[in-house]
Amino acid sequence: MIRSSLLVVLVIAVAGCGSGQAKGDLLQRVKAAGVIRVAQTQANPPWNFLENGKPAGYDVDVANELAKRLGVAKVEFVPSNFQSFIAGVQAGRFDAVISGQTITDERKEQVDFSRPYEVNGISIFVAAGSGISGVADLKGKKVAVTAGTTQAAFAKKSIPDADIKTYDNATLGLTEVGRGRADAALVSRFQGAFLAQKNSLAVKPAGPLLESEVNGISFAKGSTAFKQAVDQALGDMISDGTLSAISKKWLGGLDMAEQLKGV
Repeated sequence: MIRSSLLVVLVIAVAGCGSGQAKGDLLQRVKAAGVIRVAQTQANPPWNFLENGKPAGYDVDVANELAKRLGVAKVEFVPSNFQSFIAGVQAGRFDAVISGQTITDERKEQVDFSRPYEVNGISIFVAAGSGISGVADLKGKKVAVTAGTTQAAFAKKSIPDADIKTYDNATLGLTEVGRGRADAALVSRFQGAFLAQKNSLAVKPAGPLLESEVNGISFAKGSTAFKQAVDQALGDMISDGTLSAISKKWLGGLDMAEQLKGV
C-alpha cells in the first residue's frame, strides 16, 4: 500500500516536471527553435509594410536586430492586425508583436510589454481647404480610423458626435480623405506623412498632436527571462546608436533614441 502511494506521488511529480520543461520560458523556446515569430500588420508604413513582397520598415529592422542580439537565427514575420495581436500572443500563434503597439493599462492586463522602443503621436489629416484644425472641428464629420488602434479608441472617446468610419489600414483611410469620401483621418504623424508622400495623396496634418503614444513589444505574460533579455537588447541598441540609425533610415531623419529620453 505504501509502495503504491509512493509510486503515484513519483508519477505525478515526474509528469509535473515534464510539463514545466515543455512549456519553459519564451526565451528558451525561441532559442531552441532558432526562430522567433513576430506579428506585424505589414500595412503600416514606415513602421512595417511589404516592399517588393518582403517585410520592410522600422519595426522590421528592429525585429531583425533584436533577434540577432537574443541569439536567434531567424525572424518569421506573421501577418496580423491590431484587433488580433493580443489573442494571437495568448494563443501562441506568434511569439511577439513588434508593430507599433501602444502600451496601455488594459493591454498590460493581458500581455507583457518590453521597455518602450518607439514613441508616436496622433494627428488629424485633412484635404487642403477643409477648414479643420482641431478636434472641435470634427463634430458631425466623417472621420476615418484604422480598426483596433488607439486612434480608433481616441475617436470614439473624444469625438462622440463624429461619424467614425473604420478601415483595415491607414492607407485606405487617408485615400478616402483625399477622394473626399471622408472629412478627416486620425493617423500617426510619421505614418500619415510617409503614406501621403508615397501614394501622392492630397492630404496633410492639421493642428497639434492630439495624443502621444508610447509603444512596446508585447509577448505572453510571465515571460520573465524573455523580457529581461529584450529590455537589455533594446537598451544596448539605444546606447550604441543602432536604434538611431534605424529610425533615421525610415523616419525622415528622426532620431528615435532622442525621442525616447524621459519616457
